[in-house]
Amino acid sequence: MNPLAIGNSQGKQQLRLNWPDGREQVIDHTELRRQCPCSQCRAFRLQGLTVKVDERIRVVELNAQGYGLQLIFSDGHERGIYPWPYLAQLGLETTTG
Repeated sequence: MNPLAIGNSQGKQQLRLNWPDGREQVIDHTELRRQCPCSQCRAFRLQGLTVKVDERIRVVELNAQGYGLQLIFSDGHERGIYPWPYLAQLGLETTTG
């Protein structure tokens, strides 16, 4: 299931996703960077390590990939493509309407 709308606030450092079922999801940029699904970041987490992320990090570019979203961060990291189901599990959810 793809979101109906995607918003990126660099000022608030948040990604907003509006899903077809009425949910609005807010995910902080720092959390997105920590949960990057690229092989390098996943291997790091599987070793029980925490990805260190500067709290000032921002998502500077969004690239839709059909099955998900590639996020490019202000630290230059761009290897992760976040599948829609993976994004749906992250962040805070609120119901709109």
